[in-house]
Amino acid sequence: MLPQLNVLQAAHSDAVAAAVRAAIAAHGGWLSFEDYLRLVLYAPGLGYYSAGSVKFGAAGDFVTAPELSPLFAHCLANQCAQVLAISGGEVLELGAGTGSLAAGVLARLAALGQLPHRYRILEVSADLRARQRQALSALAPAVAARVEWLDALPVVPIAGVVIANEVADALPFQRFVIDGEAAYERGVGLAAGGALVNADRPASPALLAELARIAPDGWPPHYESELCPMLGPWIAGLAQALSHAVVLLIDYGLPRHEYYHWQRDRGTLRCHFRHRAHDDPLLYPGVQDVTAWVDFTRVAEAACDAGLDVTGFCTQAAFLLANGIEAEVAAADELVARARLAAQARILLLPGEMGERFKVMAVTRGFDAPMRGFALQDLRRSL
Repeated sequence: MLPQLNVLQAAHSDAVAAAVRAAIAAHGGWLSFEDYLRLVLYAPGLGYYSAGSVKFGAAGDFVTAPELSPLFAHCLANQCAQVLAISGGEVLELGAGTGSLAAGVLARLAALGQLPHRYRILEVSADLRARQRQALSALAPAVAARVEWLDALPVVPIAGVVIANEVADALPFQRFVIDGEAAYERGVGLAAGGALVNADRPASPALLAELARIAPDGWPPHYESELCPMLGPWIAGLAQALSHAVVLLIDYGLPRHEYYHWQRDRGTLRCHFRHRAHDDPLLYPGVQDVTAWVDFTRVAEAACDAGLDVTGFCTQAAFLLANGIEAEVAAADELVARARLAAQARILLLPGEMGERFKVMAVTRGFDAPMRGFALQDLRRSL
């Protein structure tokens, strides 16, 4: 049972729904799901990510690994330190959320004596920037002074590390439906009373070609799923911003042959509201998160097309273990603190929690050294 909207949430969702209805009318009665997501997630002042509601942590809709435990940031910093020791340069974090990951990474890099000359955050939400500044204000002034905020990717290519933690899953995506031998694109339309409803139309030639490329042997007769055409342009944009750098992408997702397995016939779309997960993206427009899992094969293809190398791919559990999470837990001085960290580590590591659902991929330009985070597992052949 989902929680009810409060008065402010209901008013905001009504305003977003009205904007969606106007967009549907402007597009002849049918809005692609991709455009629907652009509106309900990113429209200035309306979208879930751009408006001011609390999204992360106990008071929000979901908890990410950096909010769950400082262990995640410490292990990620250990990997960043290795790269920075070789390449020098800076750290660029895409979509830094509450700022807890940035604060944890910077604190650990300072302790390791491997601070980047600057730590830049690409964040389009003014509300989240304010929260990030608050989180980073606890750092030593000399460390906090290295942080800069960006509105777009830097024009001058960078050296160092790019962190993209749970970014790719938030890109707008398409939905498709296979019914018998026919393929449809699922968008959004209006019922007679004005309610938002799923609306299918025959797949375009471009979508048909993409579906044939993804599954050259054909699809099951009844199947629904998603694909994200934006991954290609997004990776290409990142590539233009790199000189000698490592991009670490951390997200829940699968290689393509598992993503589009015949048994996964309802897709991977998930909505999050007040720590409840469900599968109705039309329910609370503008006040709930809407995501889909990441097709990491598509990420790898896009990276290769952009002239980048895929130099690592493993589960989050393997990445954290290789970066010393066990030593981090054991280093806690007090028994209670150690027990608390051990409980957090289990959530980060266990297959039924985040350990296998989340993957880590490294795509690089001009960086050939082996990375410690991928020393225990190499899943690149699965792509």
